[in-house]
Amino acid sequence: MAKCKNCGAEVAKPRKSWKMAGRPDKAGKKTQLTIGLFDCPSCNKSFKVVLNKQKI
Repeated sequence: MAKCKNCGAEVAKPRKSWKMAGRPDKAGKKTQLTIGLFDCPSCNKSFKVVLNKQKI
C-alpha cells in the first residue's frame, strides 16, 4: 500500500515497478531500490514510491 502525496488516499497496486542501482556507500556497497509508479484514483495524479531497499 502506498499513500498519495497529494490527497492522502491509499493505493494498493502500482501501475509499473522497476529496480534501480544507487550510488555506492563508503564501504563500496550499492543500494538496489525497487520503485513503484502509482496512479491515485481520487485525484488522478501519478506518484513514485520506493518499495524496497537492499544492499548488493
